[in-house]
Amino acid sequence: MRSTRKLVRVLATAASLAVALAACSSQGGAQSQPSQGGGGGAAQGKRYTIAMVTHEQAGDTFWDKIRAGAQDAAKSLNVDLKYSNNENGPEQATLVQNAIDSKVDGLAVTLSNADAVIPVAKKAADAGIPVVVFNQGFDQYKQAGAKMYFGSDEDLAGQSIGQRIKTDNGGKALCVIQAQGSVALETRCAGVKKTFPNTENLYVNGADKPAEQASIGAKLQEDKSITHVVTLGAGDALAALNAKNDAGSTAKIVTFDLNPDAAKAIKDGKIGFSVDQQPYVQGYMAVTALWLNLTNGNDLGGGKPVLTGPSFVDSTNIDQILPYTASNKR
Repeated sequence: MRSTRKLVRVLATAASLAVALAACSSQGGAQSQPSQGGGGGAAQGKRYTIAMVTHEQAGDTFWDKIRAGAQDAAKSLNVDLKYSNNENGPEQATLVQNAIDSKVDGLAVTLSNADAVIPVAKKAADAGIPVVVFNQGFDQYKQAGAKMYFGSDEDLAGQSIGQRIKTDNGGKALCVIQAQGSVALETRCAGVKKTFPNTENLYVNGADKPAEQASIGAKLQEDKSITHVVTLGAGDALAALNAKNDAGSTAKIVTFDLNPDAAKAIKDGKIGFSVDQQPYVQGYMAVTALWLNLTNGNDLGGGKPVLTGPSFVDSTNIDQILPYTASNKR
């Protein structure tokens, strides 16, 4: 796992820089003092304001991990974090413009709605506001004027799943897309199909879990040749699991991402595996990277994306990871 080793080195470097900067004297540097009630010291000095603008869909617990990482970094670095979200491209672009108008010091943004958000994110960069992209925008982040990207290579992640289905002697895969038009979700399923060509996409409304479950169940009843169902979020995996049971299907459920229930289902053998992009790390590093740039001129990644995934979670490592899911760390 070369990308994982690289990530560990980047995190170690970032942590070392943060500690060093926090220990500097007040002569142009930051100082540290013990935090109140947990974790390391909180950096002192100028309090920077960082806006985080995402395409979070209401009710999607995946984003709790992003926010937990961002909030933990903000707390340790004395950053004023302004979080906002809208799943629709024009509205998300408006939130980015609002951040520019409020004169934030840094911007962390997702590019699920690339066509709508890139132009306004570029406006922020052109105005001298450092920008980082995370979670979605692997192929587009430089167009937004961003200094770096933290996230997964979704095409590679999809190909990895397709290869595992092939190794598992799969017959046909159903790839469930819960938000039509999302660049990353489409890329994931396209990646699956590259290495496992007999893959069909199914579009559902991920914001309506009963309807999603019914759609998956109907497809499984209609097409008995489906051996694997690939979902693109942990909550969607649970909907697929219920649909499978209702339909009396023997298809195997595999997924992207984790939550406590999905992790337990992997432990119990009900879900085969998850491809984890480590969203806590994405949120943490987005804020940390902006702070390092603002306080020390650092640009992490060396001009290349910093990968937080794909990282497989299955029966071989679920015991180690499971405890961290309850606290939104994994």
